[in-house]
Amino acid sequence: MRLIVSRRGFVIGACAVSVTAALPAGAEGRPGLHVLRDPDCGCCSAWVEILQADGFEVTVEESEGAALAQYKLDNGIPQAMGSCHTGKIAGYMIEGHVPPADIRRLLDERPDAIGIGVPGMPYGSPGMGPESEREAFEVFLIGRDGSTSVYTSYAAA
Repeated sequence: MRLIVSRRGFVIGACAVSVTAALPAGAEGRPGLHVLRDPDCGCCSAWVEILQADGFEVTVEESEGAALAQYKLDNGIPQAMGSCHTGKIAGYMIEGHVPPADIRRLLDERPDAIGIGVPGMPYGSPGMGPESEREAFEVFLIGRDGSTSVYTSYAAA
């Protein structure tokens, strides 16, 4: 059997290869991140922009007050781990201002856990002001039983 490729087919194929090559490394296989956030929260938008700049495909759904709090509880986020927004990616929950590197690590390691979170809104964490003025904060691994352990520590700048 002989394969004949037309000029048009060749050009279309070459274009497809060049577009694929221009994608950020790792983005092709990275699952999408869905975020629930308060519509009036500016730091949530800043966090989403940081993730998008890092190559994550992010969808955003606005949710407020009791509905957002209930979503967190329904998905196993302990109240003490709460922050202003909650994401879900590949079956894991991402609570608060978690750095993109920790999300990538979670997806690479695939621990048996609910997810990871940064409680509160530490200054200098992604979306919360300049990293050069960062206060110390920790990212916690949230176990299926609701327990937490330090996943990553970030020193003050």
